[in-house]
Amino acid sequence: MTTESGQFDARWQRVLHDLASQDWPAGCLYVVATPIGNLADLSPRALYALQKADLIAAEDTRSSRVLLNAWGIETPMMAAHRHNEAQAAATLLRHLDQGQRVALISDAGAPAVSDPGGRIVSEVRAAGHQVRVIPGPSAVIAALMGSGATSDENPAFVFAGFAPHKAVARQTWLKSWCAVPAAIILFESPHRVRSTATDIAAIAGNDRPVTVARELTKRFEQIATVPAGQLADWFAQDSQRTMGEFVLIVHEAATQEAAVLGQDAEQIVAAMLRSYSVKDTARLLAAFSGLPRDVLYAKALQLKQQDSEAQD
Repeated sequence: MTTESGQFDARWQRVLHDLASQDWPAGCLYVVATPIGNLADLSPRALYALQKADLIAAEDTRSSRVLLNAWGIETPMMAAHRHNEAQAAATLLRHLDQGQRVALISDAGAPAVSDPGGRIVSEVRAAGHQVRVIPGPSAVIAALMGSGATSDENPAFVFAGFAPHKAVARQTWLKSWCAVPAAIILFESPHRVRSTATDIAAIAGNDRPVTVARELTKRFEQIATVPAGQLADWFAQDSQRTMGEFVLIVHEAATQEAAVLGQDAEQIVAAMLRSYSVKDTARLLAAFSGLPRDVLYAKALQLKQQDSEAQD
């Protein structure tokens, strides 16, 4: 009888056979997404591309060596980061001109998405070489997937990158982005996440839902959606909540008509909360009223917490 491990090994061999039979042109740049925390998220195609490459251009060769060692990949590496991207592009072009296959990776996630690589891709394409993409892990998409900030009816989102470090510049930056009619995705460091959360509440309004995605794909992964005005308290409740790598998603602002729920609507939300969860209350009311689910969710969450505090 074939064991479960044996069945997996057989399937894995078929996958590798299929990959080997695919087209891997020489003189081509392969832009490869790598894990954002969980090494097991490296796709079979990405693994094969890194093994097939003659050279890997890595944002940080030391951190990338951990990934390559974990998978037994011995392909030579060179550094390609924001401080040497122009020189790295010239070096890579020489390798491509010689018919070599070059893989481009960042520390984690997708190259050229808030990471170096865009200039290299542009220059390689301008020189007439092929560029092929090996998609995979992305902190931007992973956070969006777990946020509920978009839907098939309302799919718009914008990735804004890292917020500026200085307070005044950050507030100006947030005012511009929070006015965009879409979910706004940004990266933030643990040292500034509370300050940025306070600025979001002041600029976007206390009721604007914000999703905090922390340590994605890692052991202490956490995804929570909190009204902006309650973010400071949410962070203060547990010191662990300000640790790790953060993606923040400011949900799209409601229309002016729906942004402020009338007294009658609040009473309906409060009444439904006696029988339904916050999530189900928002879902059912959105279906019948046409109001944005995230606005209803934020209001239901606010009323639920106010009720809990009143009972304490």
